[in-house]
Amino acid sequence: MSESHGTEPPSEGTRRLPVVERQETGAGPDEAPPGSGSQSGPGGKEGRAGRFWSARRVPAGIVALLTLGLAGLFLYDIVSVRAGRPGMYWRRELANQLAELPLDDTWVLVGAGVAAVLGLWLLVLACTPGLRSVLPMRRTHPDVRAGLHRDAAATALRDRAMEVPGVQSARVKVRRRRARVRAESHFRELDEVRTDLDDVLTGAVGGLGLSHPPKLKVRVRRPGRKG
Repeated sequence: MSESHGTEPPSEGTRRLPVVERQETGAGPDEAPPGSGSQSGPGGKEGRAGRFWSARRVPAGIVALLTLGLAGLFLYDIVSVRAGRPGMYWRRELANQLAELPLDDTWVLVGAGVAAVLGLWLLVLACTPGLRSVLPMRRTHPDVRAGLHRDAAATALRDRAMEVPGVQSARVKVRRRRARVRAESHFRELDEVRTDLDDVLTGAVGGLGLSHPPKLKVRVRRPGRKG
């Protein structure tokens, strides 16, 4: 495409559109993409990323519906009493029973225990991030966050494990702090296969670009007899 080098300003019909330019990294086709391996962010420092926070839509919706229902019920009762009508039977009966029951009654203790458990559950949900299935990745840019699902990480590690000579099958479970690999080898010495798996999977875990890479635990055994 040719460009005019004159000083005449472009007209409305030929005005250039703004372009978002990428910063040239010099990465070749065989190099790892940004956010994987041991690449660093701006200024040469690797950014640490915390866990992703869950929206908690289901617990929040349940609490909102229960609160709305109870508030509407009590509001209706208050309006009914203000209008000169007697209060709801269940509320008067509940007030009488609570006034007569001692504090060490079984049902009072059960109700208090259920309320305490529900309150503690809500506090835990409010103070913990959630989304345990998403592993945070290193932040190579301050405005971009990325996460990797545990199943995707396990699949990537399993594919790399199957490339090791002697590995017949492999099962991988990735958790937040640990990755467990169970492989079956039908030939070669088990110690040799385990050493190769440690080397290959250590590099594979580093290539995932996780903020907190899980520790590997590799087990190799012979396949069981069939029949």
